[in-house]
Amino acid sequence: MSDDFQGRAEGSNPEDFAEFLRKFLAGEQGLDAAELAKAAGLPNDPKMLAELAAQIQQALAAANANPAAGVNWQLAGTQAKQQARQGSQAIGDASRERLRAATAIATLWLGQATEISELTTETKALTREVWIDDAMPLFQSLAQPVADQMSTALSDHLSQNTPDELQPMLGQAGNLMKSAGAALFAMQIGGALSKLSSEVLTGTEIGLPIYVDQRPAFVPQNIELFAAELELEIDQVYLYLAVREMAHNRLFKHSKWLREHAVTQVVNYAKGIKIDNSKIAEIAADIDISNLDSEKQDELRTAFESGAFIADRTEDQERALESVETLLALIEGWVQVVCEQATRRLPQAAALAEAVRRRRATGGPAEQTFTTLLGLELRPRKMREAAAMWQLVTEQLGSAKRDALWSHPDQMPTAADIANPAGLVERLRSTGVGSDDLDQELRDLLGE
Repeated sequence: MSDDFQGRAEGSNPEDFAEFLRKFLAGEQGLDAAELAKAAGLPNDPKMLAELAAQIQQALAAANANPAAGVNWQLAGTQAKQQARQGSQAIGDASRERLRAATAIATLWLGQATEISELTTETKALTREVWIDDAMPLFQSLAQPVADQMSTALSDHLSQNTPDELQPMLGQAGNLMKSAGAALFAMQIGGALSKLSSEVLTGTEIGLPIYVDQRPAFVPQNIELFAAELELEIDQVYLYLAVREMAHNRLFKHSKWLREHAVTQVVNYAKGIKIDNSKIAEIAADIDISNLDSEKQDELRTAFESGAFIADRTEDQERALESVETLLALIEGWVQVVCEQATRRLPQAAALAEAVRRRRATGGPAEQTFTTLLGLELRPRKMREAAAMWQLVTEQLGSAKRDALWSHPDQMPTAADIANPAGLVERLRSTGVGSDDLDQELRDLLGE
């Protein structure tokens, strides 16, 4: 070890460590920044790599000022928007007019399909970059528990696999090393958000509304690409998606407790997630970080995106997972049934419904979100069964009784009800749950 480096190891300070990491990223200490970018799923763009190095140095400086800050969500958002900006397009007047017309008709059609009142918030058209900005608070809420554990696990693994001659320096920079792991996790979150921004069609397509005030939102650029791929009429695609988006938002507006309830369930599940260091070690065991081949880069990226670093679930987590999956299936199933009712006069409704189902079955934005962040798989079968349950309730008891079940968490159908919808209908008939009197009492209780 050189005298210069030995001196820095014995008297390390944040500036020295930041400079060390800067040189590491620049390739001066055996790590090629381009290879690191590839492993993180980022383009090999010199300008972006320079910005990445600057961003990580900023993250290290912020960690020194506030060691408990954890994952740098600003870095994740910046990273996502830098990538999204490359293919993002402005919203044209024609797109805005299609959206205006579609939401006007969707409002009328939904009024005939559900008892839940119409929205009062204004529709918002989003570019890909604006979607990232607006969706970030929800993603942060969902991902923070696992992000904290992932950043710690990554930093531990980096420390354990650092050459012996660097250990004295790293031993005195524990918080900064954890920040490096957090910065890498932020890069991966940024990459996932960027990918989603090029695919999401509406503000609720990840399964939950991105806005607390239930504001319908659409990404016209992605909708028009979706329509082109399907070779369907663009106006019909806009109208169908407007019905789905506004049905989602009506539901969350009516059930004021629902969004927080869903986020809380997901977060409670996420808090129990553990990162399996042995899985990180297994994947990284034969990696020369200074010379990552394309196969190993793909393996690392796939491992993150599939939730492979997440440890096996405990029994408590299995139960929590069942609750999360059931709630998300109930939401999607209700929207599907209401949307089918509302779009009966739309010529291409059946083709669009099939396209949406196929999109989910092959890993749409909702599936990507929960798999990447939580290792949680949303099963299409559960959603189909939930839709069949809501359809039977509608046919046997009517839309008013169906929609009344969303008035309070205690009224919600369970996983057992999804499995036995006939039993649910019989119980509702015999107990009178969902009656007009009870509906009014619940509305009074909730201050509606």
